[in-house]
Amino acid sequence: MDTYADTKNRILFLLEQKQMSIYALAMKSGVSASTIKSILYGKSKNPGVVTIKLLCDGFGISLYDFFNTEVFRSRELENI
Repeated sequence: MDTYADTKNRILFLLEQKQMSIYALAMKSGVSASTIKSILYGKSKNPGVVTIKLLCDGFGISLYDFFNTEVFRSRELENI
């Protein structure tokens, strides 16, 4: 997997864990539902850190909590 897929899957996991809809996350985070859908459905493959931070605020977690998973801890540097 790549970082985009890991980020998308983390958002999907948190939506399920918090029992939130995309619309509810949009309302709590201030990120439009269309932007969230663009991330989740692959139209936007490079969400910015500010967007991720706002989504974290909507989930009630920190950026550290978002990225502090085995998947992100074990990621190797990506060649760009």
